[in-house]
Amino acid sequence: MQKFIKQGRLVILLNGKYAGRKAVVVKTFDEPNKERPYGHCLVAGIEKYPRRVIRRMNRKTILKRISITPFVKVVNYNHIMPTRYNFETREESAFNGIKDSVTMESAKPAKRVSTKHAVKKIFQDKYKAGKSKWFFSRLRF
Repeated sequence: MQKFIKQGRLVILLNGKYAGRKAVVVKTFDEPNKERPYGHCLVAGIEKYPRRVIRRMNRKTILKRISITPFVKVVNYNHIMPTRYNFETREESAFNGIKDSVTMESAKPAKRVSTKHAVKKIFQDKYKAGKSKWFFSRLRF
């Protein structure tokens, strides 16, 4: 069977605190290990999506409304639904920035705060550039 959950694939989380949230696969682990006896992947996603901005809002309000809150998590393959979308090609710098800043060690609670700041900067730069509009829009269900 061909592996289709690869780095850069956009997925929707199905279980847990972040159910219904969109995320990007940073690294896949097909082989089980002692800690996790199942296939799993490391994902970085959006906990709080940017909201709509209108013209009459002031600068402070706009900055508050377009802020993104990310999350970093290790997820079982059974708890994600892959989509047809990719974050971007692997050669582009934004995905490389996420891949460099998010590792298995940085997903642990002790280092998670600094990792989330790095991911937030990358996500906000991509949002302000107007790329991947589907990823930054909230799922309505």
